[in-house]
Amino acid sequence: MAERLSSILSHITPSRSGLSAITTKNADDVVITLAIRTPLTKASKGGLKDTPLDGLVYKLLKEVISKSKIDPAVVEDICLGNVSDAKAAYYVRAAMLGAGFPNTTAGSSVNRFCSSGLKAVQDIANQISTGSISVGLALGAEHMTTGGDRLERPFYDEILQNQEACDCMQPMGQTSENVGKDFDISREAQDRYATESYRRAEVAQKAGWFDDEIAPISVRVKDPKTGEEKTVTLTKDEGPRWGTTFEALNKIRPAFLPHGDRSTGGNSSQVTDGAAAVLLMKRSKAEELGQPILAKYVGATVAGLAPRIMGIGPSIAIPKLLTKFNITLADVDLIELNEAFASMAVYCVNALKIDPAKMNVRGGAIALGHPLGCTGARQIVTGLSEARRQKKKILLTSMCIGTGQGMAGLFVNEQI
Repeated sequence: MAERLSSILSHITPSRSGLSAITTKNADDVVITLAIRTPLTKASKGGLKDTPLDGLVYKLLKEVISKSKIDPAVVEDICLGNVSDAKAAYYVRAAMLGAGFPNTTAGSSVNRFCSSGLKAVQDIANQISTGSISVGLALGAEHMTTGGDRLERPFYDEILQNQEACDCMQPMGQTSENVGKDFDISREAQDRYATESYRRAEVAQKAGWFDDEIAPISVRVKDPKTGEEKTVTLTKDEGPRWGTTFEALNKIRPAFLPHGDRSTGGNSSQVTDGAAAVLLMKRSKAEELGQPILAKYVGATVAGLAPRIMGIGPSIAIPKLLTKFNITLADVDLIELNEAFASMAVYCVNALKIDPAKMNVRGGAIALGHPLGCTGARQIVTGLSEARRQKKKILLTSMCIGTGQGMAGLFVNEQI
């Protein structure tokens, strides 16, 4: 009753600020009741290398049912963000049925490159807010061991008459070198940023902070030499390299010659397998079902920019999102910004004047890995877990997107 009264008053009384508006609790709010992920493992040689995309999604869906204790029949739609597999829609549909969701639950896949996980969350949230569905599940998953996101041919010849269309074919490493050169992000600055990402991930892993967000899963792993198969339970991320130093990173050879000599395997995101899940519904529905409310989904937006410097996308998307909700970066407590490359991360920190203490507190994709379609959902899982630990409220997530885009999402932690 109190929340309903608050909702009515918020419509007839001008809010004091954008911050008070987004933190007000209303019955129609879209909220998150579960946010979990698998461990992130090294592509081609890690614990998930022999668990293909459908298996990865299946394993996580089983954990969603187990941990949320929700009746699977209540979930009306499941949207999977995935980049590299054209058969993702088949896989999510089959996996959900195999995991215990009834055939009355619908399923789809979505691809906006590295923002696909956040795009899935946005799509489900939009359906809920418009009344199309009451309960939905957003996933982000990528099996980079399988690969498959490279262009197999040039674009149609008439398209290639446009230079920016041509630039969409540039490899991501080349766009990182473009950012480094265009904005004078030195090799030293990139290596020092990467060193800090590894340090933070090491601190977080040693302290057990990730345990709150990771759902351990058991999978079969095949020994590449003997072919012997064994079942293992994965509980920790494989990316963090404890004891990483600037001096060690500074010795690594450039990865993207002849395009430049500043980006390396040490200051770029790792190639990784992993999946994340975010369960959403209206606040009133969560209360009706007795589901714990972790956070409020405020909104998300996307923005475009020149493809050749796609990495700086967050510097475009973040101000756009903040303006929509009439808040500033000073109002934001925590930021999860993808570290596709240190070049783009350093640029965004400098351009937006982000307080480093607020951003990627547990490290980012350089240390943890960047399973393309998973990252947008994984950032929410990690960010909300860190918000609970620090008892902070406002979470902002953002990532660059191949072909020249950026996306950002805004959330309010309610577990304080």
